[in-house]
Amino acid sequence: MDQLRAMRVFARVADEGSFAGAARALDLAPAVVTRVIAELEEHLGARLMHRTTRRLALTEVGDDYLLRVRQILADIDDAEAVAGTATTEPRGHLRVLVPPALAVHQLAKHLPRFHKLHPQVTVELHSPGPVDTVDEAYDLTLLTTRQPLAGEFVARRLARTEVILCASPEYLDRRGRPSHPEQLGHHDTLLPPISELQRGITFYAGVIGDDEPPGDTVTLVPQRPVLSTSHTDTMYAAALHGLGIAGLPSFVVEDALLEHALERVLPAWRLFAITIWAAMPTRKHLPARTRVFLDFLVSVFGGEDRDPWLAAAGCETCPLATAAAAAQARRPQASPVAPG
Repeated sequence: MDQLRAMRVFARVADEGSFAGAARALDLAPAVVTRVIAELEEHLGARLMHRTTRRLALTEVGDDYLLRVRQILADIDDAEAVAGTATTEPRGHLRVLVPPALAVHQLAKHLPRFHKLHPQVTVELHSPGPVDTVDEAYDLTLLTTRQPLAGEFVARRLARTEVILCASPEYLDRRGRPSHPEQLGHHDTLLPPISELQRGITFYAGVIGDDEPPGDTVTLVPQRPVLSTSHTDTMYAAALHGLGIAGLPSFVVEDALLEHALERVLPAWRLFAITIWAAMPTRKHLPARTRVFLDFLVSVFGGEDRDPWLAAAGCETCPLATAAAAAQARRPQASPVAPG
């Protein structure tokens, strides 16, 4: 039995959650994967997995064994990376865990340029849902978080993305363009079903920062939204089709803003920002394929604590306009006078 091969097969079965998925990922026949796991269990004298017709789960021994196997495979990859430093061309397979919206609206459109730069590197993206912690099963994890990072891993900032309000021009032509957050009560809204938002949404006037004087704040308890969904792209599509005003990350709406398919609402007011990080388990020797992909992401997104997507779309939050906008919104409006 090739024990190293068996370890790789076992780890892939655990990652994929099935023998069939592992067989596809490894380009092996399902019968080969089944046989390798059976031989590994016989060699160890322990059952590693519970198998039923509907699901596969690791035993307690299997869980412990998988942790050691991952470390062994990581050490082997490190050793190969050290040996491969003499080669100038990064190569190999890169596994990346990334939130779905970031994969769809940003990574997908930049991958062709990365492939052109590094044709010997293949990229495998996994986007099962929100990502807020590092997963050691992947070479690189892209995180989105409002809180400071904590944990034993290496991370590099890619960018900051603001969550902004936006709507289609057709909707705004029909319902009007609010100039103050309090006017949102007269509009249809699209919100994720997050308890924090249900308790109240705070709008900040001007720049948010430790060295900046506090601006005006307005906290609103949202009315029942016309659409409530945790699926970012569903909310994005609904906003594009004129359902109402949605709160979306700038990296999602960048292209729509550039193409004037969506328009930013209340550009003088901030909601909150999310930092995007690229993180990996701490390793002494970083494989060349991981390093070049990380460097590529930093070059694309800037690597700074700023929002590159709003800057590119020409609609950054404009604190200078805040006072005027707020004053205008509070000013009594004259009643229309019918011609005599």
